[in-house]
Amino acid sequence: MVPSMPGYEMNKDDLLRRLGRIEGQVRGIAQMVEADRYCIDVLTQISAATKALQSVAVGMFDDHLRHCVADAVAAGGADADRKLTEATAAVERLLKS
Repeated sequence: MVPSMPGYEMNKDDLLRRLGRIEGQVRGIAQMVEADRYCIDVLTQISAATKALQSVAVGMFDDHLRHCVADAVAAGGADADRKLTEATAAVERLLKS
């Protein structure tokens, strides 16, 4: 079995930029807490950061399906079943979060 490249490789720069912005959002939230900002304002920023992370997760999942899973299914065999099971488990985790 030949290991496949991560499905996000083609969008790695964009992914890292988005994660960097989210990291900045989270640092900003910490500063808001340090400054005793109004709870609702902090919660609003937490919601925005959560939504941004969810957006990244959905994008990565889409890339994974289109690259890793599609390649495995095209090749067939046990790896295809494993990748499909893995994708289903990922959806379950995303839905629980």
